[in-house]
Amino acid sequence: MLNSHHPSQRHRRYLYNVLFMLTFSTIGDVYAKAPENLTLESAAQLTLSRHPQLQVFQWRSQALAGQRISADQSASYEVGLEAENVLGTGEYSGIDAVELTLALSSFIELGDKRLARTTVVDTSFAYVEAQKKAAALDLLGEVTQTFITTLSLQEKQQLAENAITLAQATYQQVNQRVRQGAASQADALRAKAALANARLNAAELASNYNSSKVILASYWGVNQPTFNSLSGDLFAFNAVEPFDTLYQRIETTPAIEVYTNEQRVREAQWQLARSQSSSDIRWQIGVKRFEVSGDNALTLGFSMPLFAEQRNSGNVQAANAAINQAGAQKDAALLALRVRLFKAYSTRQQQFEAVAHLREEIIPILSESLIHTQKAYEKGAYRYADWVSAQQELLDARLALIEAATSVLLNQALIEQLTAQALQQR
Repeated sequence: MLNSHHPSQRHRRYLYNVLFMLTFSTIGDVYAKAPENLTLESAAQLTLSRHPQLQVFQWRSQALAGQRISADQSASYEVGLEAENVLGTGEYSGIDAVELTLALSSFIELGDKRLARTTVVDTSFAYVEAQKKAAALDLLGEVTQTFITTLSLQEKQQLAENAITLAQATYQQVNQRVRQGAASQADALRAKAALANARLNAAELASNYNSSKVILASYWGVNQPTFNSLSGDLFAFNAVEPFDTLYQRIETTPAIEVYTNEQRVREAQWQLARSQSSSDIRWQIGVKRFEVSGDNALTLGFSMPLFAEQRNSGNVQAANAAINQAGAQKDAALLALRVRLFKAYSTRQQQFEAVAHLREEIIPILSESLIHTQKAYEKGAYRYADWVSAQQELLDARLALIEAATSVLLNQALIEQLTAQALQQR
């Protein structure tokens, strides 16, 4: 029997609609330990609060805050002291004829350089935030995929236990027929081997299930899972809108927002590069002391580099190329996402139809066939091989049902990840 809980609709709506309103740093204390029956929502919250990949962004934001302070600084001032006519010869020997100049200097920034610097940092804040959202969404996609895979193994374990029960009952019945002289000892040996094989298959599935649980728990930094089982419905399918409608959502997803914000950063860097084409005016004011006469005089000075625009043209060209490169990367990302979305959409539709055929047609037919085959075997009309074949066909169909349902959910989760929106419940 498959799990009868139906939490997955609420979980996915939570993940993709409320994800970016969460404060990652405040979740960890509330969800410090996974519950015994792990839900997708709990796995997602634990991952968001404790995965180191998301903790990196707070340090990147702090670094940008420091850069913002530095970028917003006005022109610095310098104090200088200059001595002339020192330690010469004749009347300039010693320091009797020294001329001392104490000066204060700075420069006047032209071309709105200060605004350009702060704009680069401000747009970088949005860029980092978009990267954080995209990383969180990708991470949640991985957790969801792992959760579904583990849930699938859990269902396969239950099917394997059913197969053991069926093999045990078959072995007992064959032995009874052997004692009655209605079946050969070879049939009993084959039934015993089938029982051993069923147990071996169940042990392998148990090992894979435990390994998958360890992988799932590693997303929140736990070496050994503290939960015993997963709570979810492998057949909780959501409705899927037409492909063109889904594709329109991609342009507003965090994955594309990263490229959009990167373009804004590149544009801000281009403006900063352009501002460097305007030469700054350096000024100096000071007082000069003539030791020979004992007089003082005011000194003034101004300077400006020449041909700044020409010398800076290469930097402007490089910054403009970076803008175009970011735009091309965005177009390439949209194309790649469209391919992934179409593949997930098509596979999901095909597997959804397979689930319907297996549940509504194939499995009921094979179940009825098994009943008739068993009755015929008990009457001696069918061979042991016919009965076992009917059993295996039904078990294979149930296994195919689990795998098809798993494929539907995996591709459904991928569609939600690519569009950053939950699909509507049927």
